[in-house]
Amino acid sequence: MLCRCPNCGRGPLFAGFLKVVDRCAACRFDFTRLNTGDGAAVFVMQIAGAPVVFGALFVQLAYNPPIWVLLAVALPLVLGLSLGLMRPGKGVMVALQMRNRTERC
Repeated sequence: MLCRCPNCGRGPLFAGFLKVVDRCAACRFDFTRLNTGDGAAVFVMQIAGAPVVFGALFVQLAYNPPIWVLLAVALPLVLGLSLGLMRPGKGVMVALQMRNRTERC
């Protein structure tokens, strides 16, 4: 969750926003054999989208604000949640692959 190497907990896990490093700078663990694909994105869409959509639906039914108010609140909220959860989500997926010893097919 801290975006550190799941093997040693010291080295950074990412070289960019979502690019996983090839090797850990601290313990030299090889990450090239691990591939999370779009797994983290699927979970983040579920986690970020569901509360925002159901919250917007509740607000629309309870208070009936103009649609631009819902869009002005819901779109930045879902964007912020998605971007904020993507790195930790991908880090968790990498750690789960390491823990379960899955290999690239």
